[in-house]
Amino acid sequence: MKALLFTCLLVPWLVAASAGKFDQESQLIMGSVPGRDLSGYFIDHLKSRRARRALPLADEPDDSPMEAGGDVSELPTCLLCVCLTGSVYCEEVSPEMTSVPSLPKETAYLYARFNKIKKIRTKDFSDIVTLKRIDLTGNMISEIEDGAFSKLTMLEELSLAENSLVKLPMLPAKLISFNANHNHLKTKGVKANAFKKMTKLLNLFLADNEIEAVPHIPDSVRTLHLQNNNITEVNIDTFCRSNDTYYLRPSLNEVRMDGNPVVLSKFPDSFTCMKVLPVGRYR
Repeated sequence: MKALLFTCLLVPWLVAASAGKFDQESQLIMGSVPGRDLSGYFIDHLKSRRARRALPLADEPDDSPMEAGGDVSELPTCLLCVCLTGSVYCEEVSPEMTSVPSLPKETAYLYARFNKIKKIRTKDFSDIVTLKRIDLTGNMISEIEDGAFSKLTMLEELSLAENSLVKLPMLPAKLISFNANHNHLKTKGVKANAFKKMTKLLNLFLADNEIEAVPHIPDSVRTLHLQNNNITEVNIDTFCRSNDTYYLRPSLNEVRMDGNPVVLSKFPDSFTCMKVLPVGRYR
């Protein structure tokens, strides 16, 4: 009799606890529960978008499914993406995301990787001056309007890797890391002084493009990737200075030029200011 009474009391308690936990997790999708460790939950959601969309949304005004071919812009950004405090994660959004979504105010980190964004417009980031990192890896971007990043004075990291760019836009001067690997960049699309004013730049990645000449590399750069391009020669002013025999580049500790037609051994005077030789072809 006691066992039966205990069971009757326990079952409603378990149901209530499960419902409470389910309600909390449905709110986590919107990033509305501050102060809780979301790391494990967040990773699971990135791995399984289908599981995330199966959960009910307490604040969703219309729970009817979106018709095929519908416009992503009709849905709130934080329904399509994962929004946590200051961060927006839009990974492989379904239905297809073809443009930068409207971001919540005070967004600092945007990860919109592996979508089908084709163009970056000036208005996309004009009101989000708090952005510190933008990752647009793996989209279909072929055009970036002039001034698209001009108001982002706090931007430190920008990745445009694995897109279809043929030229670079004007970049923020305070960038620390810039990645444009795996595009269709040619020398005429990368101005010789494109990085000259970027005095805080540490990492510059321009690998797997069609660049024929090395642009000006700021003294601050530590890691430079230029592998798998069409670079045919370097000179003493590429990394060093012909008018200053005492000039040194102690910060530059990794230069990759492998996969280029240039035979580096033909230009021995071009690396005298460096503490390491570029990785590349010497025969």
